Amino acid sequence: MDLMPITMGLKEELLDELEIQTVFTIPHTNISVDETTVVSWIIMAALTILAIILTRNLKVEGELSKRQQILEVCMDKMVNFFKGNLGEKGVKYMPWLMSIGIFIGASNMIGLLGFKPPTKSMQVTAAMALTSIVLVEFAGFKERGVKGHLKSFTQPVAIVTPINVLEILIKPLSLCMRLFGNVIGAFIIMELIKSIIFFKIGISLAFSFYFDLFDGFLQAYIFVFLTSMYIQEAIEE
Repeated sequence: MDLMPITMGLKEELLDELEIQTVFTIPHTNISVDETTVVSWIIMAALTILAIILTRNLKVEGELSKRQQILEVCMDKMVNFFKGNLGEKGVKYMPWLMSIGIFIGASNMIGLLGFKPPTKSMQVTAAMALTSIVLVEFAGFKERGVKGHLKSFTQPVAIVTPINVLEILIKPLSLCMRLFGNVIGAFIIMELIKSIIFFKIGISLAFSFYFDLFDGFLQAYIFVFLTSMYIQEAIEE
């Protein structure tokens, strides 16, 4: 089998996925809006509408609908999960962690609908990683105080202070590259599978289910889990 056409086709597909196209330009300005921003708006709008629909007519007492029962079970499991990672003091940061996790999961799976996932753009993954670390440092200063949080950089001994300070830059870079790399890596593997075993539709669908659904949720879980661990580390005494 001649692999040259496959290689060239994969290269073109990868370059197309990495390229961010401009969708429109705001009239009378030089501000352009790219497809990553537009798809992100679509995801946020869809999640907002879904949240409104799911939370309508909730009851405090009386017979609960199946919808509310499922929501409460899911909520209890997530609260227990975050309490285990963050402790009682860190539960207040749970809404943000849940929101970013749901957004990443939806972004990774929106490719099934024909949209380009925002998480294939390093701008998006870098922005989410940066906001995560800003939240981590904010939590540290809020829970420990300015003096206490600054003092934590000298632990366990003062000589490691430069390394601890450098971690402020390393952590968002790690979050960004891990999410971006896994999404792009899954795309490359799927394109290779499609080009090699294109005649075996069942196998392609099985791999697509794994990379587009399971792996999409897995990457969201890893991102949220690491962020919650960073917060727990920042607020612990």
